[in-house]
Amino acid sequence: MISIAIVEDEKMYAEQLEEYLHQYEKNNGELFDITVYSDGDQIVNKYRSQFDIILMDVEMKFMDGMSAAEEIRKIDTEVVIIFITNMAQYAIRGYAVDALDYVLKPVSYFAFSQRLNRAISRMKKRETKMIMVNIKGGTVRLNLANIFYIESQGHTLILHTILGDYETTGTMKEMEEKLCDMNFCRGNKGYLINLQHVDSVEDGCAVVNGEQLVISRPRKKEFMEALTEYWGDVIK
Repeated sequence: MISIAIVEDEKMYAEQLEEYLHQYEKNNGELFDITVYSDGDQIVNKYRSQFDIILMDVEMKFMDGMSAAEEIRKIDTEVVIIFITNMAQYAIRGYAVDALDYVLKPVSYFAFSQRLNRAISRMKKRETKMIMVNIKGGTVRLNLANIFYIESQGHTLILHTILGDYETTGTMKEMEEKLCDMNFCRGNKGYLINLQHVDSVEDGCAVVNGEQLVISRPRKKEFMEALTEYWGDVIK
């Protein structure tokens, strides 16, 4: 089942989008769990990364769609956002919050179904490569491909990602077990490195996103074997 939120302050458009979703279910054999919000502040309040796709009106009374999307992106980097708008210029601003697409009002079923096809395709490609991480004040959903490496500092784990750093509590052993078979490998006691982001190995260090992460002697053989195997699989 795909979880979809409709965020639309005009009842007529909200009902139309819900009707289109039900029509899409019948035509494509999908099953949707649909939640409707009448303003951006309603979805942002206590948001917990619970949706796969969000259909977001841009212009709303209390919190506009762009502001709501910015707040959602702080804790959910992966939910697929499609803007519903009267004005095409909002599409350009949508890139700042990684919006997949936009649909112009009045919304036609054909245009809507095409955008929904893209959204479901993107969502299904990502769904097996996600991790939920508890952070201060809530939970964040991260794509594993966006994590450079994970650093251990006492009882705190720091996830260094494309979108910035996230701190969580736990042990490196627990995180290593969670990411088993996901192409992460320990470089030393303090680093769990995403092999996807290793650019080279120089002077006993793995170069990741321009940083040199020391590979300890006890772990060097295991790390190099894992890296060689990963690079071999990529080249095939």
